[in-house]
Amino acid sequence: MKAPAPAAARPPARPAPAPPLAAASILSADCDVMDNHFVPNLTFGPQLVEAVSKLSPAFRDVHLMIEHPERLVAAFRAAGADRITVHLEACPDPRAVLDLVRATGASTGLAIRPGTPLAAAEPFLPGLDLLLVMTVEPGFGGQAFMPGMLDKVRAARTWRERRRERLLIEVDGGIDPATAPAAREAGADAFVAGHAVYGQDDPRAALAALRAAIGAA
Repeated sequence: MKAPAPAAARPPARPAPAPPLAAASILSADCDVMDNHFVPNLTFGPQLVEAVSKLSPAFRDVHLMIEHPERLVAAFRAAGADRITVHLEACPDPRAVLDLVRATGASTGLAIRPGTPLAAAEPFLPGLDLLLVMTVEPGFGGQAFMPGMLDKVRAARTWRERRRERLLIEVDGGIDPATAPAAREAGADAFVAGHAVYGQDDPRAALAALRAAIGAA
């Protein structure tokens, strides 16, 4: 059953024989790659993305929170990334990096931190597949949703409508059944949830509750 808007769920750090990720209801698996430079945390490399591809048919969205993402675009695409999202702030030449992602055949995503205005990303939005508006500071899960970021989501929706672009608007950080409806109303199409799903006793039920909240917005 497809939700009115995609709800992405981060896979656990170590794949288990039968993790919640294996559920057919997962539309997209968000793989957060951190390098302990661009963000103060260290996660995993292409090998885990390859493992996820063997566990689930879910769309694999690789979110590169790393410096010089262009160095690893090809490796993550080869590992099974369906979309590669890079941070505007981590790219000396964002257009060149996005062109590199396109050349691999992957969908393109561009993420902006809470302190980065939408105007800084606008030159790169035409033709982009996804804009990720971070609703927390990237680097750690379980943070509180920043409601002030909804103005940025609204501005992105307005830009999309005026340009008649097919850009998806995604939010990531503090997304749960209480915060997702407001993001949906502001214009978000895709929602990344980590703690709100995998931090619960019953991840499948938690995902269902999240999708129901988004659908009711």
